[in-house]
Amino acid sequence: MGGGGKPQNIFRLRLGEDPREVLNWRLWFAVLSFGIMGAARGIDEGLVNGTFKTKHFQNSLHLKALSASEYANVHGNVVGMVQIGSVVGALLAFVVADRIGRLWATRQLCLLWILGIVIFLTNGGRLGQVYAGRFIAGIGIGETTVIAPVYIAEIAPRSVRGLCTCVFAGSVYIGIMLAYFAVWGSSLHLNQNSPKAWIIPTSIHLMFAGLIFILSFFNYESPRYLVKQGKTEHAITNLARIRGLPADHEVVVREIRDIQKQLEEEQEATMGGGFFGVVKEIFLIPKNAFRLYLGLGTQLLSQWSGASSITIYAVDFFALLGTKGQRESLFATAIFGVVKFVAAITCALFLVDVIGRKRSLSIGIALQAIAILYIASFLTAVPNLGEEGYKLTASQKPASVGAIVMIYVSGFGWAMGWNSVQYLINAEIYPLRIRAITSSVVMCFHFINQWANSKAVPTMLLDPAQGGLSAKGTFWLFFAITAIGGVWVWFTIPETAGLSLEQMDHVFSLPWWKIGLFGRREAEVQFQIERERELEEKVEPLQVERVEAGGKV
Repeated sequence: MGGGGKPQNIFRLRLGEDPREVLNWRLWFAVLSFGIMGAARGIDEGLVNGTFKTKHFQNSLHLKALSASEYANVHGNVVGMVQIGSVVGALLAFVVADRIGRLWATRQLCLLWILGIVIFLTNGGRLGQVYAGRFIAGIGIGETTVIAPVYIAEIAPRSVRGLCTCVFAGSVYIGIMLAYFAVWGSSLHLNQNSPKAWIIPTSIHLMFAGLIFILSFFNYESPRYLVKQGKTEHAITNLARIRGLPADHEVVVREIRDIQKQLEEEQEATMGGGFFGVVKEIFLIPKNAFRLYLGLGTQLLSQWSGASSITIYAVDFFALLGTKGQRESLFATAIFGVVKFVAAITCALFLVDVIGRKRSLSIGIALQAIAILYIASFLTAVPNLGEEGYKLTASQKPASVGAIVMIYVSGFGWAMGWNSVQYLINAEIYPLRIRAITSSVVMCFHFINQWANSKAVPTMLLDPAQGGLSAKGTFWLFFAITAIGGVWVWFTIPETAGLSLEQMDHVFSLPWWKIGLFGRREAEVQFQIERERELEEKVEPLQVERVEAGGKV
């Protein structure tokens, strides 16, 4: 690898047993092509609140005539409709990914995504059409969170699998950043009483969906999917191209053999054919059930830690903490997107494969918890902050600036912690036979929680007299969940950095209460035993040849 000493050292550290040829342009092109699907979710999270607050959008839907509770309800419905559609998309993803392959699944999700956005853009002031368009777009967006991480994890060398999968998580922040700046730019340069004020920023959806659709035709189908379909020769050809090695190279041969071996073992342990057989394998085989528990627990604790809500309602939170003026709040929100993007890149390049998933996640959760604790304490100390006409005292202004800074810190912690690892863990811990369906179930649960969270937050921020928790109560709840999540991660999630997808089974061979602390060590021991056995199998024929030749080789 060229281009300077430090990046080369990083990649050397990661390569381990893999030859340098595996880090080739075909691999990075595939990772980029599928990784930018993460922008789908990010674009929507970054755009939807700004779109909703646009004067033309509000006037066309007659939102100003609503009461505070009715307005909060419609706001939550518009924001949450993509999450509801994404639940359907996440469930649909495992069917299409296993039936028509990862590439064709990508193409059909792009078409659904485009169709939904076109319906939304042409709503003509009809709230029902707004809901319908966002729901259909949500189906496509929901599929991205299953298909992209699974494909990337299946083609990536184990030495850089964390980096490759984090491209998807990082792309969430490319989408958020572009969306935030689009909304801010619209507030500066476009007439807010014109439909252009929200239609032009929303067109980013169409640009990304079209780009991903085109790139899918220049990539190779997942070798692991092809082995599962019985197309071994095709799988060998694709893997050799992606690895940049000859088809008979030891690395290619060994990887195909490991995939076949794992699939054979899974088929021997099968609990019946068809859909219900797979479902029984998930819930009745203890190590599979524990894997699903990890996936579901990760989504529950991450989504209710508050970070996703802060991303969606960032403009409101910055205004709540003392940022004056709509344009100033939008600018602060745009910088928030940059901070989260930098955090995601930092995590992908320097953390998940170098210090490990678990340490990176723990550090991110700690930063997030500290930041949310500060904000909750500040809002408790200044309970009248959200009231109209309230002015901060001279002593409160520095604390207000500190709270705004802590919004950025919480975003940094979320990007390097929960957000990066939630997709990575979900893509790499499941066996091949159940990978698509379990990933779909987990991402379905992800969007259910995200929808519930985005729907609940506008109401949670209301005063207790109006049925809410107040701003301070909301942040105290977020802090409690974040702290619980940190403890759960330390004792429950195993370290998986550097392990092949086929080695994951060893991690979960221990009793469930030992997996989080000792699963990684067990996998390393079993890997060493397997390698020694392979060496013995190679040495024995050589010893026979020596005896037959009178001791001469």
